[in-house]
Amino acid sequence: MSDNENGPPEVSAWAEELKLPDLQFNDAIRELHAAIGKEWDYLQQSACQTAAGRAMWKHVVHDPVAALLAGETHLRSFYDKIQKDRLENAREISGVILAVRTLWFDSKLEAALGSFNGGEAQVVLLGAGLDRDTEKPLPLDDWLTALPQRRMDARAYRLSSLKESDVFEVDFPEVLQIKTSLLQAAMEPTNEHQHLRITAKSLTRVAADIRANDWVEKLQTSGYMPEKNTVWVLEGILYYLSHSQAMQVLKIIADNCAVTHTVLLADFMNKSSTMLSSSTFHFYSDWPDHLLPTLGFSDVKLSQIGDPDANFGLLQDPLNMFNKLRSLPRSVQTHPDDGTPCRRLYLVQASGSPK
Repeated sequence: MSDNENGPPEVSAWAEELKLPDLQFNDAIRELHAAIGKEWDYLQQSACQTAAGRAMWKHVVHDPVAALLAGETHLRSFYDKIQKDRLENAREISGVILAVRTLWFDSKLEAALGSFNGGEAQVVLLGAGLDRDTEKPLPLDDWLTALPQRRMDARAYRLSSLKESDVFEVDFPEVLQIKTSLLQAAMEPTNEHQHLRITAKSLTRVAADIRANDWVEKLQTSGYMPEKNTVWVLEGILYYLSHSQAMQVLKIIADNCAVTHTVLLADFMNKSSTMLSSSTFHFYSDWPDHLLPTLGFSDVKLSQIGDPDANFGLLQDPLNMFNKLRSLPRSVQTHPDDGTPCRRLYLVQASGSPK
């Protein structure tokens, strides 16, 4: 993280809220997280890191199960990163990009559901396959240290805007199983989460790999109806897929625009971002707002971290890395001030309806 001698004022306004959550987990939860630590590789465990970030930023992100999904090890690790950033007067505290992204997806999801004018809606949360041979942390720089690499999505438990929506969560069976086990253990009578309830109208977990050719069939078999208004959420997903896999997923979603009102919420890396680890990150788009209309979406809106709809009062310092990038034309590949690559993360909302 970049240093600032006096400490940015925006950080001091809420830094005191970044406290370590309560770590009073029962034995069943501790045993499940011990299994995660032994059996999951680094990228799989980054789902717990993402949950830890949501738990640490609980003053802005409402997620009652984030600490539970994170586990003690990842919570303490994230807390230590935040403490280090505060001691160094960092302009960007660890997890701020995660908080902003989460809030952006939450707000756009609520707005999209509202655009359906009270009609029945579905929400599909897509997970993606990750390489199984990654055992060591990726050589990421400050820009990506807080970028969610996987997630155990808890929106069906925390967003009241989903109360009229059928939610489908698509991911690997082992990820869905461990998440289900954690939530069940949390709802035991002796646990503080015993009153935890699903806020969505319904939640269906679909064990599937979106890199394969049968995930749509499995989704439909599980109750998904193509003719219903649908919001598709692809958070932290696309850049792990090959170009052909990502384009296939996007095309499948875009084709639904000819059947019903369809909304896509997704984040895209530009090419410079994927070069941080070319063996891990694959798909990129420097101009997703140009790409998506060619696939069938009629309305595309793009934001960058720090834009008016993507800062939520957390990125007011004009000298933080995100605002410095926003001041440059998107066609610029190298920052003129220091010669570093312009690594961008685009937050994109696209939609379409039958003509």
